[in-house]
Amino acid sequence: MRLQIDGHETYVATGGKTLNPALPAVVFIHGSGLDHRSWALQTRWFAFRDYAVVAPDLPGHSLSAGEPLTSIEAMATWVWRLLDTLGIERCAFVGHSQGALVALAAAAQQPQRAQALSIVAAAAAIPVNPQLLELSRSARPKAVAAMLQWGFGEDYQWGRSRIPGQAPIGIGSRIMTRNPLDADLAACQAYTDGERAAQTVQAPAQLVLAQHDKMTPLRSGQALSQLFQVAPQLDILDAGHMLPIEAPEATLDALRRFIVKELSA
Repeated sequence: MRLQIDGHETYVATGGKTLNPALPAVVFIHGSGLDHRSWALQTRWFAFRDYAVVAPDLPGHSLSAGEPLTSIEAMATWVWRLLDTLGIERCAFVGHSQGALVALAAAAQQPQRAQALSIVAAAAAIPVNPQLLELSRSARPKAVAAMLQWGFGEDYQWGRSRIPGQAPIGIGSRIMTRNPLDADLAACQAYTDGERAAQTVQAPAQLVLAQHDKMTPLRSGQALSQLFQVAPQLDILDAGHMLPIEAPEATLDALRRFIVKELSA
């Protein structure tokens, strides 16, 4: 669906179903340089089981117009404006990598409205290598190639795919090369409020982490798990950083077990 946010056309994927804001809502937020397609399997599963699915392209990404936002906090505030426009009062948040920082910040900004929080392949902070950040500004295709090499596990580097008929690394390369990767990485680099945000969150939390994550190492995500008021559910998957794409079924299985339980409570 398309709508106007801050005077710019915004694209929101709804999992193949017309959005009904009266249903329990699940909001999916993509990672750096990516878009709503990261969540293709997961959004469809929830939409076809009577959930209101909201998976936006952040401003300046893929099908959403406008300038890219320059901070994680601004992205979180934008997500709340989107939800207000859609008439959604409360929701479960799901975020991958940078999107997890946005989901964390959003849940801390308005804790009474966040019903659950699922953090996928992330930590309280996601520091960015200065050389990668500079490369994203001066030679984006090279930065994208480096991120995809580090982001996907070894099997995918040899052409394996759990999505029949698709080559996620090739698709990811086209998406990320066209999107404002430099702005996203700079926002991740600048974000230092993750620890305080985690301590502020009131909603039940879940961490879905990757055993072979080279971008946000497993130990960093495990350290984040110690910061919440209530110990979060912890799921560790046998994959690399690009969990929603690299291990879509396992990621969905972890998310559905947690979110269905929390939104049914």
